[in-house]
Amino acid sequence: MVKERDKGRISRVFSKAARAGFQRAFDQVRVDERKYLRQIKRTHRLPISSWSEMFLLGPEIVGPIARRTIKASARMAGLEGMGLGMGGFLTFVPDMGILATITLRMLQKLSLLYGFEYTTEDENVELWMATASAAGVDLGRDFLGKQAMEKVVPRIIDRVAVKVGSEAAEKWAGMIVPVLGAGVAGGINYYFVRSWGRRAQKHFHERHLAAATRPGATRVIPPPRPRLLPSGSDI
Repeated sequence: MVKERDKGRISRVFSKAARAGFQRAFDQVRVDERKYLRQIKRTHRLPISSWSEMFLLGPEIVGPIARRTIKASARMAGLEGMGLGMGGFLTFVPDMGILATITLRMLQKLSLLYGFEYTTEDENVELWMATASAAGVDLGRDFLGKQAMEKVVPRIIDRVAVKVGSEAAEKWAGMIVPVLGAGVAGGINYYFVRSWGRRAQKHFHERHLAAATRPGATRVIPPPRPRLLPSGSDI
């Protein structure tokens, strides 16, 4: 187990790994919006032709799809953690890079499912604000100001990395013992992504309701009950 006096040092190592992982994901990871729209439309028989039309669907349609997206991402993270976890602490750095990729892809999918695209600079900043919310980081009302995205996003990543490092130092202590590492890594990866996904879903759900209930918004008649994929499927 990790001694109390070592947790500060380990937290800094974890934060550095998280910062590098999320920065790389910011530069490289992007869900293909058109391809994902076709997949979601076909799989769940949704009467939409663009992501903006998700505002016309109610929570009884969007919610179950979002929850299964979170579950699929968490399961993928858990399996990935079990694969790398046998190396214990030494494999955390590459593990965090993959974990950041899985997490950001999940957040991008949730954003689209609730009708929020991220093609403009402002939309990308909103996505990263949602990432901070998912991490449990309170940025405050005055955080953004009038700064450009290339300045705002690194600051958000820094805040998120500190939060991740602090939590990881506490929860990943078992990975110091390689024999226990695989099970610990898999389980914590799973719950890490699931908890982020649930907080992000709450964030997007609230924004979605606010947009859907503004003057002039119209609900469409819900389609037949969505045909959901098996629980382990990645949507």
